[in-house]
Amino acid sequence: MFAYYLRLALRSFRRNKALTALMVLAIALGIGATMTTLTVFHVLSGDPIPQKSGRLFYVQLDPQTREGYRPGEEPEWQLTRYDAEELLRQKRAPRQALMTGGGGIVEPRDTGLKPFSVGARYASADFFPMFDTPFLHGSGWTAAEDVSHARVAVISRALNEKLFGESSGVGREVRFDGNALHVVGVLDAWSPQPLFYDLFGYDRQEDVFIPFSTSRDLKLDRRGTMNCFGREIVNDQTALNVPCAWIQYWVELDSPADAPAFKAYLDNYSEQQRAAGRFERPANTRLRDVMAWLDYRGVVPGDVRLQMWLAFGFLLVCLVNTVGLLLAKFLRRSGEIGVRRALGASRAEIFRQCLVEAGAIGLAGGVLGLLLALGGLWVVRQRPADYASLAHLDGSMLLLTFALALIASLLAGVLPAWRAMQVPPALQLKSQ
Repeated sequence: MFAYYLRLALRSFRRNKALTALMVLAIALGIGATMTTLTVFHVLSGDPIPQKSGRLFYVQLDPQTREGYRPGEEPEWQLTRYDAEELLRQKRAPRQALMTGGGGIVEPRDTGLKPFSVGARYASADFFPMFDTPFLHGSGWTAAEDVSHARVAVISRALNEKLFGESSGVGREVRFDGNALHVVGVLDAWSPQPLFYDLFGYDRQEDVFIPFSTSRDLKLDRRGTMNCFGREIVNDQTALNVPCAWIQYWVELDSPADAPAFKAYLDNYSEQQRAAGRFERPANTRLRDVMAWLDYRGVVPGDVRLQMWLAFGFLLVCLVNTVGLLLAKFLRRSGEIGVRRALGASRAEIFRQCLVEAGAIGLAGGVLGLLLALGGLWVVRQRPADYASLAHLDGSMLLLTFALALIASLLAGVLPAWRAMQVPPALQLKSQ
């Protein structure tokens, strides 16, 4: 029966080409605008590490001075070097890692390449198992190498191919800012979006990973925000006892149920530091999992949310117009519908026939809407926003495009189909 209804719909399309084109265009415009903004929202609000995001927690302490203190306010979002290294030393979580961003110049050897700049990350050993980084060759360094300030590095697949071609760089040396580092691992393609462990832009590429302890020995360049407070800083802002917050700190717990106990440990640590005179404020700590952390940091810009709701509003307007066009189309065929009813078709069959026609219009609008969405995403990628490069349609959003178009058109077709099935056959036959 479905095939028969579909043939009737196609025949109706050929008879009313202009009206059909208007309905397809109305749905396509609504779907195109909605899917453009919905795709951007999906990319920015997705879970970057779904297999363990509920067990990864970001640590915040409040080492600032008493001046300006207001109970309940948010603490610093980064840690001082002293606190980060002390928490790492106490090791109260199964896995924990301190880290910060950096960068420098790679000096190729015997390749004919000129020195070039790369992004870097200075971290402790648990960074790799904690974030499930995939290795193409080798592995990360060990905690013992953190302690010994070993001159080792893990490099990205892209950098490995640039320096060593198809062969593995493990066991070879890479010169970074004039320092020879022994390569112990090569990461496979890995770029979680957004880059949740350090929300400093969306399209940042990190090609060299170095032990944090080694980076401080070598005075490597660091990148990212820093907030200093208290006494005037006259020496190196990254020194151990300087009151500057600039390090990110993550822990992995066995289960989300362990979070309250670890939070209590952070509170106790803060009170100990207060008793020692380092902290001036009462314990004010936070422990947020990945998704809570992304929400707190406002990873989805407000203008993206607003554009998404405006696009849904535009889709609603398009559907209202489609309802009017379908009503006009179906009621113009009252004679045809009356004859079908007189020949034995039930109201339910007329209703289903009209919905099949509306669904076919929706699918056609979905195809055109997909093309408009692809064009809209191309426009988004030309914007100067730092998230623009992520605006690509993936498989799930592709399926959602057609599902949304079909559902929207079926909803738009309900009222016109209900009106069409109410057509009295007797009156229509008498008027013929």
